Amino acid sequence: MPVITFEGPVIENLEVKRKLVQKLTDAAVETFEKIPREAFIVLIKENPPTNVGSGGTLLIDRSKP
Repeated sequence: MPVITFEGPVIENLEVKRKLVQKLTDAAVETFEKIPREAFIVLIKENPPTNVGSGGTLLIDRSKP
């Protein structure tokens, strides 16, 4: 079973998650034509800005004045 992992910000809207899963699966099915759609697994790993740092700074701190 192929696994597609998406890591990004927290997605509150369930419809947005559904659309993301559908589009990632569509792209994989189009690319790997011999693998059935049902074989693909999509994992969404949500990372709040308190758990992500870039350039030595937490993302949560970048929005502070």
